[in-house]
Amino acid sequence: MFSDRADAGRRLAEALHGQVSGPAVVLGIPRGGVVVAARVARSLATPLDVLVARKLGAPGNAELAVGAVADGVAVVDWRACRRLGVDPADLEREIDRQQAEVVRRTAVYRRGLPPPDLERRIAVVVDDGVATGWTCVAAARRCRRLAASRVVLAVPVGPADLRARVDADVDQVVCLTMPRPYLAVGQAYRRFGQVGDEEVLRALEDAAAPSG
Repeated sequence: MFSDRADAGRRLAEALHGQVSGPAVVLGIPRGGVVVAARVARSLATPLDVLVARKLGAPGNAELAVGAVADGVAVVDWRACRRLGVDPADLEREIDRQQAEVVRRTAVYRRGLPPPDLERRIAVVVDDGVATGWTCVAAARRCRRLAASRVVLAVPVGPADLRARVDADVDQVVCLTMPRPYLAVGQAYRRFGQVGDEEVLRALEDAAAPSG
């Protein structure tokens, strides 16, 4: 188990040493993923940035993911939508709502800065864990649109079939543990409290501050 997200980030960085060669940017998925990513970026001596991705909740059951969105990207689990009988109009409204939230959070975290420069760079996408994998897929596709040379997904914990879920969209997966049975991301942590915007902003500001 990981003590907390900072511990997970340190251990994830150890696993990534030697795995990432060439110019890279570490991208945390808010909120908790940024806390993990901050430790990874510090250890690898690479820039830290943020990439907002949001899951699409099933109408009537927001906790059940039927896809995800990132800036200009929408990924839908059509099989789940058919199984649940999701009305296309309800799905469109959920996509619009979550895209608006992506825009809002991006404005909060990036404070008017342009998207991260990923052209000819390795995008290391970091979250504090993976449940369905849809937000990671949306984030990876956003990295492709920003012309990343490679996309590496790095997470402390995920399902046993994580690689199969994201294989079409990422070049490499680094996942430290895949518990069986896997019930929730939080089961891999001793402390897994909520992360607020203030903690995300502090991590980004600390990473941007000149060293020494």
